[in-house]
Amino acid sequence: MSVIELQNLEKSYGNIKALNGLNLNVPSGSLYALLGPNGAGKTTTIRILCTLLAPDSGSVRVAGLNALTHPREVRKEIGYVAQEVSIDKILTGRELLELQADLYHLPLEISKSRIQELIECLEMNSWIDRRSGSFSGGMRRRLDLATGLLHHPQILILDEPTVGLDIESRAAIWQLLIELKQKGTTILLSSHYLEEVDALADQIAIVDEGMVIAEGAPHKLKQQLGGDRVTLRVREFSDENESFQVKQLLENIEGVSQVVVNRAQGFSLNLVVDNEMALQRLEGRLDDSDFQIFAMSKSRPSLDDVYLQATGRTLMDAELATAGKRDLKLENKNSMR
Repeated sequence: MSVIELQNLEKSYGNIKALNGLNLNVPSGSLYALLGPNGAGKTTTIRILCTLLAPDSGSVRVAGLNALTHPREVRKEIGYVAQEVSIDKILTGRELLELQADLYHLPLEISKSRIQELIECLEMNSWIDRRSGSFSGGMRRRLDLATGLLHHPQILILDEPTVGLDIESRAAIWQLLIELKQKGTTILLSSHYLEEVDALADQIAIVDEGMVIAEGAPHKLKQQLGGDRVTLRVREFSDENESFQVKQLLENIEGVSQVVVNRAQGFSLNLVVDNEMALQRLEGRLDDSDFQIFAMSKSRPSLDDVYLQATGRTLMDAELATAGKRDLKLENKNSMR
């Protein structure tokens, strides 16, 4: 049974299309991850789910409710932890939790016991009564998580919850999410950390340019690639034209498939080989064509390989492309002043 259902979501900001017919179904009690680079549409999707933003078109159902017509009821069912942590630096951590409990209209006795429960669960006892202006990034993120969990939400929605955190804080949050899922909470997690998604998610949706382009359990998505992943370079510094020549050369070899040029790694090539014989045929073809192998490695498929196969680029490539677009827009804006 799906507790979140999004159908044909469209959203534009001026001439920028953030969502382009996005569809998503999140099963109840699962930890579901949205994987994609910054700018893929993950945050826009989450803001629509949390009734903070209206889509241009499409339908949004959360916990059986129409989020577009019943936003107040939907907010009672969800806990939301935004990407940016915003807290009052003057108040102590405990005072912030008490304020949040009042906003949820929790009875005083219930709020006190719930606050103490979350303080212990998130190991905040030693610093919760300090002013929040002195908190580290990890402390702020734990406090933010506690505010999202105060009212026992059926669904917890997290937008990049571990960005910039140290290893200890990240591990603590991972453990909390695992425990919450075991207790029946549905968790929707947005992330561009492959390791995080692989470790935590029951299912993932790869989001690119405002659309879900692949989804399923991480291990099944990796299995669908088949064979072993090979990363290959024919020279220390290959150029784009040479890499595409090698790509065309390898695509017709029996047992070699899914050949993609990886721009993020100096125009290396990523491909799948079915077996050792296919690898030997590959090496022989390159020798016959006067392309000498500079470096080659083989590994089992990873989520980055899944992303590469689905989009034709690695997650790092996508991040670099997004950053490049932001820089170009900034240059154009500055040049118009």
